[in-house]
Amino acid sequence: MIAQVMEMEKIVRQGLLYDFYGELLTKHQRHIYEDVVINDLSLSEIAQENGITRQGVHDLVKRCDRILEGYEDKLRLVEKFRLTKHLASDIQQLLDSYQKSGDKTLLARARETASRIIQIS
Repeated sequence: MIAQVMEMEKIVRQGLLYDFYGELLTKHQRHIYEDVVINDLSLSEIAQENGITRQGVHDLVKRCDRILEGYEDKLRLVEKFRLTKHLASDIQQLLDSYQKSGDKTLLARARETASRIIQIS
């Protein structure tokens, strides 16, 4: 069960990294990576379709993973995206609570959280 969760988290991370940095890969790398990560094709299917070995597909995917992780290490766009999404959710919850209670301190907390989003760089 834990292994399945970890594999799903890996796939989600690969998808996010690809969304943010995929255009920086070569056309060939993008094609193979999309087939593995997005289209969920097997390495054997991709190898046969592209006239390369299964090991070649595996190595290319690992290389793309390293390249995409390298971009994230330098730019942190996925990390900033996740933080922004989390903070926006917090603001929404604070405003929902304010709407129900009328407690003005919730508005102040929402403003503080919005300020944190603005400071993300």
